[in-house]
Formats: sequence, C-alpha cells, structure tokens
Amino acid sequence: MTQNQEQIVALVDGSIYAASVCDHAAWVAERSGAPVQLIHVLGRREAIGAQDHSGAISLGARSALLQQLADLDAQRAKLIGQRGRAILEDAAAILQKAGVEEVSVRLRHGDLVEAVSELQSGVAMVMIGKRGEAADFAKGHLGSNLERIVRATQRPIFVASRAFKPISRVLLAYDGGASAQKAVDYVAASPIFNGLEVCIATVGVFDQQHEAALARAKAKLAANGLAAQTVILAGQPDSALGTYIDEAGFDLVVMGAYGHSRIRSLMIGSTTTEMIRSCKVPLLLVR
Repeated sequence: MTQNQEQIVALVDGSIYAASVCDHAAWVAERSGAPVQLIHVLGRREAIGAQDHSGAISLGARSALLQQLADLDAQRAKLIGQRGRAILEDAAAILQKAGVEEVSVRLRHGDLVEAVSELQSGVAMVMIGKRGEAADFAKGHLGSNLERIVRATQRPIFVASRAFKPISRVLLAYDGGASAQKAVDYVAASPIFNGLEVCIATVGVFDQQHEAALARAKAKLAANGLAAQTVILAGQPDSALGTYIDEAGFDLVVMGAYGHSRIRSLMIGSTTTEMIRSCKVPLLLVR
C-alpha cells in the first residue's frame, strides 16, 4: 500500500452476497486507485477450540470419550479456520481477476463489529453485504451486524446489493442536515463519482426553502466538476425514495447516516431497516 493511502476494507463471509461485495470493491478500487483489504472474521463461538465436556459426562464415563470429544472440537476449529482462509482466497481471486493489483487478506477472530471499530485509521471505506450467511434465504431479515457496524465506525459504509451491475446513475438523498452535507462533500471530493450521473433528491413540499437547500448542494458538486439534477419528492421518505429509485433506474444511493429532518428516520430504527431491505441497489452511508 502506498504510504498514507487509505484502503478499502471489504468484509466477506460464506454468503451469496460475498461475491457482490468483491465486485463492488473492485469497482471502487478501479475508480479510486485504493488498495483493498479483505477481512473474514471468525466469531468467538466458531473460533473456540477444545472445550471442557466433563460436566456433560456422567460419573464413571471412560476418559477415552472425553478425549474423543476434545479431538472433535480441535478438528472443528481447524476446519473452520481452513474454511475462512478458503473464503479469503476465493475473494482475492475475484478482485485480482477484475484487475485490482493491491489486495491483502486477513483472518480475524472475535466480534465482527469490534473488528471493524478497530479499523478506523487508514480506512477509506468499509464494504459489507446486505445480508450475512444466516440470512441468505430470509428476505425479511437483514444482516444482524449491519446497523451495529454503521454505528460503530466513522468511515463510509458501502452496503452491497445481492448482485453487482455497472454503476452509472447515483441518487444522493439530501435533507439539509449536517450528515447529509457530509454526504454531499464526500460525493464532491471522491473520484469514485467522476463522470457519473448524479441526482440530488429531498422529500418534502415544493417550496423556496427546499429549492434553496438543493441549489446549495448542487453548487457544491458543480464547484468540483460534477453536474447534478435536483428533485423534490412528496410522501414518506422510505416509500418516496424507494419508488423513485426503481422508476428512474438508479444504480447507487448515497445518503448521510444520520439526519435532522424526516429523512433522519431512514438511518435510525425501523425505517432504516425497511429502506435497506427494500432497496435493490447498493447504498453508501456517510457519517
């Protein structure tokens, strides 16, 4: 990694979303020039090796049985580690095939969220799939770590959709708050968005206040060479934005992780979950 260059951290597991995380990481790396670090975290329960089974064996049971149980635990821990390394190898192969030159891998033990919170320094972006291994076949269930990770890190979080498709149209959700302004600043400054079509959208009534807020956001992007359209949508934030995303054919949604108006609910509580669950495109959440 080039000195002082921040890296993309891509969290991969055995879920069907892992390939999408890798494909999106390759896309970001290609547009930004950033190196990618792939991380697979073995949970504490997975990482545990031999356990004490003596309490589960009745008095007088042969010690050989205890030894067999201990051997099975050790074998299971070894296989889980091998599986984790295989997941990382497969992920690295996807990135290398896509032309990413700087790829590193890391197998960690412990809690996923704790692992992410320790990676603040030198990280440009954290990428994760919308759902994890346990939720592949549960469409109504998001990865249990997702909201915890958003709250635990100050870095932008890229939530990958189930499958990658080329990104050319970006919706920037804007409510005029500090977090939304940070999202505007991020889009304006990041090379990721160069040459992409950007639309800045807010939810509310069509009035001078909303028009002025959108004009300021548009001017910020224009000052950095990005042309953008603006739109004011009526209705509730999750449904209004969701419908517009589908109808207009956006490929990526960018928004602040916390807001100060009705869009605030998108990033906190049940409406956040609904937005991420229902949105078919990836989301980039900026803190």
